Amino acid sequence: MKRRGDLTARWAARWTGRPAGRQAGRRAGRPRRPAWLRLRLPRTRKEQRRTVQAVMALCVLALLPATWLFVSTKDRIGSVSDAPRAHVAVVFGAGLWQGEPSPYLAHRLDAAAELYRTGRIEVVLVTGDNSREEYDEPDAMRTYLKKHGVPDRRIVSDYAGFDTWDSCVRAKKIFGVDRAVLVSQGFHIRRAVALCDAAGVSSYGVAVDAKHDETWYYGGAREVLAAGKAAVDAAFEPDPHFLGKREPGVPRALAAPR
Repeated sequence: MKRRGDLTARWAARWTGRPAGRQAGRRAGRPRRPAWLRLRLPRTRKEQRRTVQAVMALCVLALLPATWLFVSTKDRIGSVSDAPRAHVAVVFGAGLWQGEPSPYLAHRLDAAAELYRTGRIEVVLVTGDNSREEYDEPDAMRTYLKKHGVPDRRIVSDYAGFDTWDSCVRAKKIFGVDRAVLVSQGFHIRRAVALCDAAGVSSYGVAVDAKHDETWYYGGAREVLAAGKAAVDAAFEPDPHFLGKREPGVPRALAAPR
């Protein structure tokens, strides 16, 4: 004969949907699923429509910074032969291989050397990372340029160009550059021009040709994310990692004999 308490528990379980007795103990002992596994997929057409709209809105927001870079620099990107005359060319670091410029950086330096040989610029400002003693982008860039016909007195080194924003701000505040030709690969040059504009350097970008290998595709994908940081930098204008005192390198190099 069933006890009254057992019957009461069964009726309570039926009305509340909660397991009773030994069955409840078993279920209570099971580990709970992670929250992301408990998420319910949209089932109704209204829920599905709202989900699609939310995803589309997120995609638009993610692409807005990249759109800003393209629109704001549309008419100021070209090749070496298109570059206007300017006193200074800024070459951004792009990594070293065993102490020598990487192929991507070498292409940038080749373009800068050609700008100098054709008389379109007078001084090359090389900006890169020298945060470690064993890693010195600016000196490696200087050595490469000298081997390719740019006199040492016409090269100025920025050893604290840790990222594009830092390089642009330091070009303006430390080296006194107001107008420049910027040299980089096509996937990076729009961001460089936009950020230098925001830092107060009127810029024209020389987009260096590059082989479409895995590095190129990685760089292009990375720029979509970097565009968001660029928009934040341009809006809030943070101080660079290291600012320091004003340096006379660029005016001195411009005054040096050619």
